[in-house]
Order: sequence, then C-alpha cells, then structure tokens
Amino acid sequence: MKDKLGQFLLEWRVKTVLPHISGNYLDVGCGTNEIVKSYSGKGTGVDVYPWDGTDLVVEDTAKLPFDDKTFDTVSIIAALNHIPNREDVIREIKRILRDDGKLILTMIPPRFSRLWHFFRKPWDADQHERGMKSGEVFGLTTKEIEKILSKVELELVYQKQFMMGLNHLLIAKKRNSISK
Repeated sequence: MKDKLGQFLLEWRVKTVLPHISGNYLDVGCGTNEIVKSYSGKGTGVDVYPWDGTDLVVEDTAKLPFDDKTFDTVSIIAALNHIPNREDVIREIKRILRDDGKLILTMIPPRFSRLWHFFRKPWDADQHERGMKSGEVFGLTTKEIEKILSKVELELVYQKQFMMGLNHLLIAKKRNSISK
C-alpha cells in the first residue's frame, strides 16, 4: 500500500531541514535516508534499524563510530522520541559535533503524536515493521527537548513551527560556540 500522505510529509520535512544543513553532515535515526540523499554535500545516515537506504546500522546511537568533532551538522528528524536513551545520544552528538557545529531536530508534540500514530497505524512502518520499543514516546514538547539539551550543554538557538504549526524545527549549538 503506497503511503502518499506519509511521503508528502517526509518531503515537507526534508525541504524544511535542508537549508539549515552545511558541511559534513550526519543524520541520526535516518530511516530510509531521504535527507542525506537530498543533501548536495557529504552526508551519512545512521540508524539502529536496517531501513532500506541506511548508510550505517549501529546497535546504539549513543556509541557512534566517529572521531570527536567530525561533523558540522547532525540531525535527528522526527526520531528523537523513538530513542529511549535520548540524553546519552544527544551527549554523543555533542562529542562528534565541531565546536561551531549545529544539531537540527524536528518533533511533533505528544498529544498530536498519539492521535497521529493511532490514525496512521496501517501505514506507519515504526509501528508495524520495527515496532515501538520500551522507552519510546509519542512526541516530545519543546520544553522537554530544551531540558535534555541543557543537561549536555547545548543551547537552543533557533526554533520555528512548520506543517501548519504541528511540527517544530529546533536548532541547537554548543554553549561555548554561541558567542563566537
């Protein structure tokens, strides 16, 4: 069954995120790797599930096989809620981000996410192919994300609502790089 709505929304996320990506790029929780495929620069997509198109499958995205300060941009697009050890993963991203690098996140809020996943269950690969794992949640609020970022000394520097206000684009940087 072709998921035209899901594809449309994926393309919308890609168009929203692409202008903010620069330099060496890593997409964590990349799924089918559409953003990396659309990016004109050097990019890598990593996931814990072997989606078709993923560049690298790892056991835990809190233990990435990259050197310190490797990436200019790292993203987690519509996936942070599917990562049970969110704080550890964000800490790992901070390690692999260059000092002036940025973390890009998108997320829908929990109430909308629950409703969305309920109605989209027949087409939602996370629910019927991979399955929801312990520790995953239906969306996160911006305040919840800011709290995680703060714990690992990343600071939210930009946020914008998109998809008619139902989705949030968030960009964070290392605290020590903001005043530079």
